[in-house]
Amino acid sequence: MDYDYKFKKNSEREVEKFVGIHAFSTSDLVGIGGIYKDTYKDFIVKEITETGDILELKEDRDSSPFLKNRDKYTTFNLIKVNRDTFNALNELCKALKISKWKLSYSGLKDKCSISAQKVSIQGDYVNELNNLNIKDIFIRSIKPSKKPVLLGSNRGNNFVITIRKIEDQNNLEQKLSNLLDRLRKYGFPNYFGLQRFGTYRPNSHLIGRYLLEGNYKRAIKEFVSTIYSSESKNLSKIRYKLGKSLDDVNKLRERYKSFPKGLTYECQLIEYLIVHPKDYQGAFNQLNEEIINLIINAFQSYIFNKLISLRVKKGISLFKPIKGDLISILDDINGHTTNATYLYGNYYDKYLGEVIDLNRASIVIPLIGYDTDLNDFPLMKKLFNQIIKEENLNPDIFNSKLLNKFNLKGSFRAMTTIPIGLKLIELSDDDKYKGKKKVKIEFSLNKGCYATMLLRELIK
Repeated sequence: MDYDYKFKKNSEREVEKFVGIHAFSTSDLVGIGGIYKDTYKDFIVKEITETGDILELKEDRDSSPFLKNRDKYTTFNLIKVNRDTFNALNELCKALKISKWKLSYSGLKDKCSISAQKVSIQGDYVNELNNLNIKDIFIRSIKPSKKPVLLGSNRGNNFVITIRKIEDQNNLEQKLSNLLDRLRKYGFPNYFGLQRFGTYRPNSHLIGRYLLEGNYKRAIKEFVSTIYSSESKNLSKIRYKLGKSLDDVNKLRERYKSFPKGLTYECQLIEYLIVHPKDYQGAFNQLNEEIINLIINAFQSYIFNKLISLRVKKGISLFKPIKGDLISILDDINGHTTNATYLYGNYYDKYLGEVIDLNRASIVIPLIGYDTDLNDFPLMKKLFNQIIKEENLNPDIFNSKLLNKFNLKGSFRAMTTIPIGLKLIELSDDDKYKGKKKVKIEFSLNKGCYATMLLRELIK
């Protein structure tokens, strides 16, 4: 069996490059090594609310009564242990016997973690939530509300992370201190991490590309049968056999029997094709629109990652603007980008340089959608045109009706991000790996930023 995509060592760094992640902001500093997410207990993520409060794992305020003439939603803190966000929400829907459309949340959280996030349900579910009992899911601080939790409404996330299995080495403490100091001052590339693409099967951006190109059959193949060396050999064999039978409904039905039913989205696609042979576009119409949205957004994210990496490859600074860069002024409260933008290379250059140094402004890169005007990003437009050639892309892909359907009109995102309150909690002997060291750190990031992109700077 030949792999469609074979990585030499199946290492995280190889997989990162596959989704456009190449550059480090601390490339001149040696990493400390080690591993993270060795266990879910080593990765704790807590949502930061709009008001700046960090949700706590054990916080549990008494719930107040639901007043029908005032309240329309029931909000609560969802604590999940080693569970995917979609999986946890599906479990809630089953237990409460409600439609998934009644649930809303502000963002997705890592599966291999202990996480706390805000969720809301339309209607009065105070009593039901108080009496809920689901393995590895805990409901805290139930509160009736006039308004729901909205997607993207959180300010950011707080992380407490343990890096394990670090080799005992000379000057480890000094190496770590140098890295942390650099990250506190300058930050790191604001890449979209592997969670956006798939850690073991990093292909959501490819599926998104094929959907935008209208190549639904290729999108199906990529989704269910393309095999990666980074995935388990057993599952790769199953996918390989399945891929040979996509156009033969009898073989497809037979080989589907051995396909893991826990792979919900792949199963939905295959089951549809068994009933409706070769209707590849119809198969995708069966999927949750949120999933399709994420898949297409992954392609936008891939182009974003490539733009950062190409910039660094060309020797252009991540931290100092040059002519043709677009600069966004950050808002005073959250530090998020705003629509107050200026093109570098004009009258305001001195001022813009100063506010960037003060972390009050940021160089931004487009997330390209149907309404993006690349003339607003002169430097990035040149890099984008190079990527288009390298990827053999037709620029018309960004006129796809799917982008309109999901309102992916385009936006921009800070090219780098600086962690908030980055501190070393512990450097000690590893209690799990004899003779090794472990490091525990805490920091916060604005919403949409990936903790794993900070960790890769430390580990290398």
